[in-house]
Amino acid sequence: MGHEPLLKAKNKNAPMTSLATDLARPESSRKQLPESSRTTYRVPARPQRLVVIVPAHNEEKTIGQVIANIPCTIDDVEEVKVVVVNDCSTDRTADIAREAGAIVVSHPNRHGVGAAFMTGIDAALRLQADVIVNMDGDGQFDSQDISKLIRPILYESHGFVTCTRFADPANSPEMPRLKLWGNRMMCRLINLIIRRGKFTDVSCGFRAYSRETALRLNLYGRFTYTQESFIDLASKGILMTEIPLRVRGTREFGKSKVASNLFWYTLQTVPIMARAVRDVRPLTFFGTIGLVFLLLGCTMFGFVGVWWLIHERTSPWTSLLTIGSGSLVMGLVIGFIALIADQIGRGRRIDEQLLYYARVRYFKEFADDAPSSPGAEARPGSHEEVSPAHPFEK
Repeated sequence: MGHEPLLKAKNKNAPMTSLATDLARPESSRKQLPESSRTTYRVPARPQRLVVIVPAHNEEKTIGQVIANIPCTIDDVEEVKVVVVNDCSTDRTADIAREAGAIVVSHPNRHGVGAAFMTGIDAALRLQADVIVNMDGDGQFDSQDISKLIRPILYESHGFVTCTRFADPANSPEMPRLKLWGNRMMCRLINLIIRRGKFTDVSCGFRAYSRETALRLNLYGRFTYTQESFIDLASKGILMTEIPLRVRGTREFGKSKVASNLFWYTLQTVPIMARAVRDVRPLTFFGTIGLVFLLLGCTMFGFVGVWWLIHERTSPWTSLLTIGSGSLVMGLVIGFIALIADQIGRGRRIDEQLLYYARVRYFKEFADDAPSSPGAEARPGSHEEVSPAHPFEK
Protein backbone atom coordinates (compact mmCIF):
# COMPACT_ATOMS: atom_id res chain seq x y z
CA MET A 1 0.00 0.00 0.00
CA GLY A 2 1.38 3.43 -0.93
CA HIS A 3 2.06 6.16 1.57
CA GLU A 4 0.06 8.99 -0.01
CA PRO A 5 -3.39 7.47 0.72
CA LEU A 6 -2.34 7.30 4.36
CA LEU A 7 -2.07 11.06 4.49
CA LYS A 8 -4.88 12.08 2.19
CA ALA A 9 -8.33 10.53 2.33
CA LYS A 10 -11.28 12.09 0.53
CA ASN A 11 -14.55 11.46 2.34
CA LYS A 12 -16.81 14.21 1.06
CA ASN A 13 -19.82 11.94 0.49
CA ALA A 14 -19.57 10.04 3.74
CA PRO A 15 -22.60 10.50 6.04
CA MET A 16 -21.99 12.67 9.08
CA THR A 17 -23.02 10.10 11.67
CA SER A 18 -20.42 10.65 14.39
CA LEU A 19 -22.57 13.13 16.34
CA ALA A 20 -25.68 10.96 16.23
CA THR A 21 -23.65 7.92 17.24
CA ASP A 22 -22.15 9.79 20.17
CA LEU A 23 -25.51 11.08 21.38
CA ALA A 24 -27.00 7.59 21.13
CA ARG A 25 -24.52 6.24 23.66
CA PRO A 26 -25.30 6.14 27.39
CA GLU A 27 -24.44 9.42 29.07
CA SER A 28 -21.80 7.78 31.27
CA SER A 29 -19.86 6.51 28.24
CA ARG A 30 -19.80 9.77 26.30
CA LYS A 31 -19.19 12.21 29.14
CA GLN A 32 -15.59 13.10 28.37
CA LEU A 33 -15.50 16.84 29.01
CA PRO A 34 -15.35 18.68 32.35
CA GLU A 35 -18.77 19.47 33.78
CA SER A 36 -17.98 23.19 33.63
CA SER A 37 -17.59 23.16 29.83
CA ARG A 38 -20.37 24.47 27.63
CA THR A 39 -21.83 21.70 25.46
CA THR A 40 -23.38 23.05 22.29
CA TYR A 41 -23.49 20.26 19.72
CA ARG A 42 -23.29 21.16 16.06
CA VAL A 43 -22.42 19.46 12.78
CA PRO A 44 -19.63 21.00 10.66
CA ALA A 45 -20.99 22.88 7.63
CA ARG A 46 -18.50 20.97 5.46
CA PRO A 47 -15.96 18.18 5.90
CA GLN A 48 -12.87 19.46 7.64
CA ARG A 49 -9.21 19.40 6.65
CA LEU A 50 -6.94 18.01 9.36
CA VAL A 51 -3.19 18.59 9.61
CA VAL A 52 -1.17 16.67 12.21
CA ILE A 53 2.12 18.35 13.15
CA VAL A 54 4.89 16.31 14.77
CA PRO A 55 7.91 18.22 16.15
CA ALA A 56 10.82 15.80 16.22
CA HIS A 57 14.50 15.69 17.13
CA ASN A 58 16.38 12.41 16.67
CA GLU A 59 13.27 10.20 16.67
CA GLU A 60 14.29 7.77 13.91
CA LYS A 61 13.25 4.72 15.96
CA THR A 62 9.63 5.83 16.42
CA ILE A 63 8.72 8.50 13.85
CA GLY A 64 7.83 6.01 11.10
CA GLN A 65 5.39 4.09 13.29
CA VAL A 66 3.85 7.30 14.65
CA ILE A 67 3.05 8.45 11.10
CA ALA A 68 1.82 5.01 10.02
CA ASN A 69 -0.65 4.86 12.92
CA ILE A 70 -2.29 8.21 12.13
CA PRO A 71 -5.80 7.40 10.84
CA CYS A 72 -6.49 8.41 7.25
CA THR A 73 -10.27 8.36 7.62
CA ILE A 74 -12.12 10.23 10.38
CA ASP A 75 -15.81 11.14 10.49
CA ASP A 76 -16.45 14.60 9.02
CA VAL A 77 -12.79 14.95 7.98
CA GLU A 78 -12.17 14.96 4.24
CA GLU A 79 -8.37 15.10 4.25
CA VAL A 80 -5.54 14.24 6.62
CA LYS A 81 -1.97 15.46 6.18
CA VAL A 82 1.07 15.02 8.38
CA VAL A 83 3.79 17.64 8.81
CA VAL A 84 6.98 16.59 10.61
CA VAL A 85 9.06 19.51 11.89
CA ASN A 86 12.62 18.21 12.01
CA ASP A 87 14.47 20.30 14.59
CA CYS A 88 17.98 19.71 13.20
CA SER A 89 18.07 15.96 13.84
CA THR A 90 21.43 14.24 13.40
CA ASP A 91 19.91 10.84 12.60
CA ARG A 92 17.53 9.65 9.84
CA THR A 93 14.39 11.20 11.33
CA ALA A 94 13.74 13.41 8.29
CA ASP A 95 14.40 10.63 5.76
CA ILE A 96 12.16 8.12 7.52
CA ALA A 97 9.36 10.66 7.91
CA ARG A 98 9.57 11.57 4.23
CA GLU A 99 9.54 7.90 3.21
CA ALA A 100 6.44 7.38 5.39
CA GLY A 101 4.65 10.05 3.34
CA ALA A 102 4.87 13.05 5.67
CA ILE A 103 5.65 16.60 4.63
CA VAL A 104 9.00 17.38 6.28
CA VAL A 105 10.03 20.88 7.36
CA SER A 106 13.57 21.11 8.76
CA HIS A 107 15.33 23.73 10.88
CA PRO A 108 18.96 24.29 9.80
CA ASN A 109 19.85 24.74 13.48
CA ARG A 110 18.26 23.37 16.63
CA HIS A 111 15.75 25.89 18.00
CA GLY A 112 13.77 23.91 20.59
CA VAL A 113 10.31 22.35 20.85
CA GLY A 114 8.55 25.71 21.19
CA ALA A 115 10.01 27.02 17.94
CA ALA A 116 9.36 23.71 16.16
CA PHE A 117 5.72 23.82 17.26
CA MET A 118 5.16 27.31 15.85
CA THR A 119 6.88 26.32 12.60
CA GLY A 120 4.41 23.44 12.40
CA ILE A 121 1.47 25.78 13.06
CA ASP A 122 2.70 28.05 10.25
CA ALA A 123 2.97 25.12 7.83
CA ALA A 124 -0.48 23.78 8.79
CA LEU A 125 -2.11 27.17 8.19
CA ARG A 126 -0.46 27.36 4.76
CA LEU A 127 -1.99 23.96 4.03
CA GLN A 128 -5.42 25.45 4.87
CA ALA A 129 -5.99 23.27 7.92
CA ASP A 130 -9.37 23.59 9.61
CA VAL A 131 -8.18 21.54 12.59
CA ILE A 132 -4.57 21.14 13.74
CA VAL A 133 -3.36 18.34 16.01
CA ASN A 134 0.05 18.44 17.64
CA MET A 135 1.68 15.26 18.92
CA ASP A 136 5.18 14.13 19.85
CA GLY A 137 7.26 11.86 17.66
CA ASP A 138 8.39 9.55 20.47
CA GLY A 139 5.39 7.19 20.30
CA GLN A 140 4.00 7.97 23.76
CA PHE A 141 0.63 9.03 22.32
CA ASP A 142 -1.82 6.74 20.53
CA SER A 143 -2.40 8.20 17.06
CA GLN A 144 -5.80 6.48 16.93
CA ASP A 145 -7.00 8.85 19.68
CA ILE A 146 -6.87 11.81 17.30
CA SER A 147 -10.55 11.32 16.43
CA LYS A 148 -11.46 11.63 20.14
CA LEU A 149 -9.22 14.65 20.62
CA ILE A 150 -10.74 16.72 17.80
CA ARG A 151 -14.38 15.92 18.63
CA PRO A 152 -14.95 18.98 20.87
CA ILE A 153 -13.65 21.20 18.05
CA LEU A 154 -15.79 19.56 15.38
CA TYR A 155 -19.03 19.36 17.33
CA GLU A 156 -18.87 21.61 20.41
CA SER A 157 -17.31 24.87 19.17
CA HIS A 158 -14.17 24.54 21.31
CA GLY A 159 -11.03 26.23 20.05
CA PHE A 160 -8.47 24.25 22.04
CA VAL A 161 -8.46 20.69 23.35
CA THR A 162 -5.66 19.07 25.33
CA CYS A 163 -5.14 15.49 26.41
CA THR A 164 -5.07 14.90 30.14
CA ARG A 165 -3.17 11.97 31.60
CA PHE A 166 -4.42 12.44 35.16
CA ALA A 167 -8.17 13.21 35.13
CA ASP A 168 -9.09 9.52 34.92
CA PRO A 169 -7.18 7.38 37.43
CA ALA A 170 -7.51 4.43 35.06
CA ASN A 171 -5.43 6.32 32.47
CA SER A 172 -2.79 7.61 34.87
CA PRO A 173 0.63 6.68 33.41
CA GLU A 174 3.54 5.27 35.32
CA MET A 175 6.14 7.96 35.99
CA PRO A 176 8.54 8.94 38.79
CA ARG A 177 6.84 10.46 41.83
CA LEU A 178 8.90 13.63 41.58
CA LYS A 179 7.79 14.14 37.99
CA LEU A 180 4.16 13.47 38.95
CA TRP A 181 4.41 16.01 41.77
CA GLY A 182 5.92 18.54 39.37
CA ASN A 183 3.00 18.11 36.96
CA ARG A 184 0.48 18.68 39.76
CA MET A 185 2.25 21.82 40.98
CA MET A 186 2.40 23.18 37.43
CA CYS A 187 -1.33 22.56 37.01
CA ARG A 188 -2.14 24.46 40.19
CA LEU A 189 0.02 27.37 39.08
CA ILE A 190 -1.53 27.57 35.59
CA ASN A 191 -5.07 27.25 36.96
CA LEU A 192 -4.28 30.10 39.37
CA ILE A 193 -2.99 32.26 36.52
CA ILE A 194 -5.70 31.66 33.92
CA ARG A 195 -8.59 31.48 36.44
CA ARG A 196 -10.66 29.38 34.04
CA GLY A 197 -11.71 25.90 35.14
CA LYS A 198 -9.54 23.29 36.77
CA PHE A 199 -7.27 21.62 34.25
CA THR A 200 -5.56 18.45 35.42
CA ASP A 201 -2.73 18.35 32.86
CA VAL A 202 -1.07 21.44 31.36
CA SER A 203 2.18 19.83 30.18
CA CYS A 204 0.93 17.19 27.75
CA GLY A 205 1.87 17.79 24.11
CA PHE A 206 -1.08 15.93 22.57
CA ARG A 207 -3.41 18.80 21.62
CA ALA A 208 -5.86 20.05 19.02
CA TYR A 209 -6.48 23.58 17.77
CA SER A 210 -9.12 25.07 15.53
CA ARG A 211 -7.93 27.23 12.63
CA GLU A 212 -9.28 30.34 14.36
CA THR A 213 -7.30 29.51 17.50
CA ALA A 214 -4.10 28.86 15.56
CA LEU A 215 -4.42 32.22 13.81
CA ARG A 216 -4.62 33.98 17.19
CA LEU A 217 -1.80 32.04 18.84
CA ASN A 218 1.28 34.10 19.75
CA LEU A 219 4.06 32.21 21.54
CA TYR A 220 7.68 33.20 22.10
CA GLY A 221 9.35 30.47 24.16
CA ARG A 222 11.86 28.26 22.37
CA PHE A 223 12.20 25.60 25.06
CA THR A 224 8.50 24.65 25.34
CA TYR A 225 5.06 25.92 24.43
CA THR A 226 2.69 23.90 26.63
CA GLN A 227 2.10 26.23 29.58
CA GLU A 228 2.55 29.45 27.61
CA SER A 229 -0.22 28.44 25.20
CA PHE A 230 -2.68 28.08 28.11
CA ILE A 231 -1.90 31.60 29.33
CA ASP A 232 -2.05 33.12 25.84
CA LEU A 233 -5.31 31.45 24.77
CA ALA A 234 -7.07 32.03 28.10
CA SER A 235 -6.30 35.75 27.87
CA LYS A 236 -8.03 35.80 24.46
CA GLY A 237 -11.19 34.08 25.66
CA ILE A 238 -10.67 30.88 23.66
CA LEU A 239 -13.02 28.08 24.76
CA MET A 240 -10.77 25.32 26.13
CA THR A 241 -11.30 21.82 27.46
CA GLU A 242 -9.44 18.58 28.14
CA ILE A 243 -10.03 14.93 27.18
CA PRO A 244 -8.80 12.01 29.32
CA LEU A 245 -6.72 9.64 27.19
CA ARG A 246 -4.25 6.87 27.91
CA VAL A 247 -0.61 7.91 27.40
CA ARG A 248 2.58 5.96 27.92
CA GLY A 249 4.35 7.44 30.95
CA THR A 250 7.92 6.81 29.78
CA ARG A 251 9.62 6.79 26.41
CA GLU A 252 10.40 3.48 24.77
CA PHE A 253 13.68 4.82 23.36
CA GLY A 254 15.98 7.50 24.74
CA LYS A 255 15.18 10.34 27.13
CA SER A 256 12.78 13.25 26.91
CA LYS A 257 14.25 16.26 25.09
CA VAL A 258 12.27 18.61 27.36
CA ALA A 259 11.40 17.09 30.76
CA SER A 260 14.18 14.60 31.46
CA ASN A 261 15.40 16.74 34.39
CA LEU A 262 12.76 18.36 36.61
CA PHE A 263 15.07 21.10 37.91
CA TRP A 264 16.23 22.08 34.42
CA TYR A 265 12.67 21.94 33.12
CA THR A 266 11.47 24.26 35.89
CA LEU A 267 14.41 26.61 35.35
CA GLN A 268 13.53 26.92 31.65
CA THR A 269 9.73 26.97 31.98
CA VAL A 270 9.19 29.51 34.79
CA PRO A 271 10.75 32.45 32.86
CA ILE A 272 8.57 31.63 29.83
CA MET A 273 5.46 31.64 32.01
CA ALA A 274 6.52 34.82 33.81
CA ARG A 275 6.98 36.65 30.50
CA ALA A 276 3.60 35.39 29.30
CA VAL A 277 1.86 36.69 32.44
CA ARG A 278 3.74 39.98 32.11
CA ASP A 279 2.47 40.36 28.54
CA VAL A 280 -1.19 39.45 29.08
CA ARG A 281 -1.67 40.89 32.60
CA PRO A 282 0.87 43.66 33.08
CA LEU A 283 -1.17 45.51 35.73
CA THR A 284 -1.46 42.36 37.85
CA PHE A 285 2.17 41.36 37.25
CA PHE A 286 3.81 44.68 38.18
CA GLY A 287 1.04 45.68 40.61
CA THR A 288 1.65 42.56 42.70
CA ILE A 289 5.38 43.31 42.91
CA GLY A 290 4.66 46.91 43.90
CA LEU A 291 2.14 45.80 46.51
CA VAL A 292 4.72 43.49 48.10
CA PHE A 293 7.15 46.40 48.52
CA LEU A 294 4.40 48.63 49.92
CA LEU A 295 3.31 46.00 52.44
CA LEU A 296 6.92 45.37 53.42
CA GLY A 297 7.51 49.09 54.01
CA CYS A 298 4.29 49.50 56.00
CA THR A 299 5.14 46.46 58.12
CA MET A 300 8.56 47.87 58.99
CA PHE A 301 7.11 51.28 59.91
CA GLY A 302 4.34 49.63 61.91
CA PHE A 303 6.80 47.45 63.84
CA VAL A 304 9.07 50.39 64.68
CA GLY A 305 6.04 52.50 65.63
CA VAL A 306 4.76 49.89 68.09
CA TRP A 307 8.28 49.49 69.49
CA TRP A 308 8.49 53.27 70.03
CA LEU A 309 5.11 53.37 71.81
CA ILE A 310 6.20 50.62 74.19
CA HIS A 311 9.85 51.59 74.78
CA GLU A 312 9.80 55.29 73.79
CA ARG A 313 12.77 54.76 71.50
CA THR A 314 13.38 53.33 68.00
CA SER A 315 16.72 51.64 68.65
CA PRO A 316 17.86 49.00 67.90
CA TRP A 317 15.42 49.05 64.96
CA THR A 318 16.12 52.55 63.64
CA SER A 319 17.62 51.16 60.44
CA LEU A 320 14.23 49.64 59.59
CA LEU A 321 12.87 53.16 59.08
CA THR A 322 15.41 53.74 56.29
CA ILE A 323 14.75 50.34 54.73
CA GLY A 324 10.99 50.81 55.07
CA SER A 325 11.16 54.23 53.42
CA GLY A 326 13.08 52.74 50.50
CA SER A 327 10.56 49.92 50.25
CA LEU A 328 7.63 52.36 50.16
CA VAL A 329 9.30 54.43 47.44
CA MET A 330 10.00 51.27 45.42
CA GLY A 331 6.38 50.20 45.81
CA LEU A 332 5.08 53.54 44.55
CA VAL A 333 7.50 53.59 41.60
CA ILE A 334 6.58 50.04 40.58
CA GLY A 335 2.91 50.99 40.96
CA PHE A 336 3.39 53.77 38.40
CA ILE A 337 5.23 51.31 36.16
CA ALA A 338 2.23 48.97 36.46
CA LEU A 339 -0.08 51.70 35.19
CA ILE A 340 2.21 52.46 32.25
CA ALA A 341 2.57 48.74 31.48
CA ASP A 342 -1.22 48.38 31.52
CA GLN A 343 -1.49 51.18 28.96
CA ILE A 344 1.12 49.46 26.79
CA GLY A 345 -0.78 46.18 27.25
CA ARG A 346 -3.90 47.75 25.76
CA GLY A 347 -1.89 48.74 22.72
CA ARG A 348 -0.52 45.21 22.53
CA ARG A 349 -4.04 43.77 22.39
CA ILE A 350 -4.84 46.09 19.49
CA ASP A 351 -1.62 45.01 17.74
CA GLU A 352 -2.52 41.34 18.20
CA GLN A 353 -5.95 41.93 16.68
CA LEU A 354 -4.33 43.65 13.69
CA LEU A 355 -1.86 40.76 13.44
CA TYR A 356 -4.77 38.33 13.38
CA TYR A 357 -6.38 40.18 10.45
CA ALA A 358 -3.02 40.23 8.64
CA ARG A 359 -2.59 36.47 9.15
CA VAL A 360 -6.09 35.78 7.83
CA ARG A 361 -5.28 37.70 4.64
CA TYR A 362 -1.81 36.20 4.34
CA PHE A 363 -2.80 32.55 4.68
CA LYS A 364 -5.85 33.07 2.49
CA GLU A 365 -3.43 33.57 -0.41
CA PHE A 366 -2.55 29.88 -0.20
CA ALA A 367 -6.17 28.71 -0.44
CA ASP A 368 -6.41 28.43 -4.23
CA ASP A 369 -2.85 27.43 -5.12
CA ALA A 370 -0.55 24.77 -3.71
CA PRO A 371 1.80 26.49 -1.27
CA SER A 372 5.17 27.27 -2.78
CA SER A 373 6.91 29.08 0.07
CA PRO A 374 9.46 27.30 2.27
CA GLY A 375 7.87 24.92 4.72
CA ALA A 376 4.51 24.96 2.96
CA GLU A 377 4.99 22.45 0.14
CA ALA A 378 1.82 20.36 0.00
CA ARG A 379 3.22 17.20 -1.62
CA PRO A 380 3.51 14.20 0.74
CA GLY A 381 7.15 13.18 0.99
CA SER A 382 8.45 16.70 0.33
CA HIS A 383 11.29 18.20 2.36
CA GLU A 384 12.00 21.90 2.92
CA GLU A 385 14.56 23.62 5.14
CA VAL A 386 13.35 26.78 6.92
CA SER A 387 14.24 29.01 9.82
CA PRO A 388 11.55 29.81 12.42
CA ALA A 389 9.38 32.69 11.22
CA HIS A 390 8.57 33.94 14.74
CA PRO A 391 10.55 36.19 17.13
CA PHE A 392 11.41 33.65 19.81
CA GLU A 393 13.06 34.50 23.10
CA LYS A 394 16.14 32.66 24.24
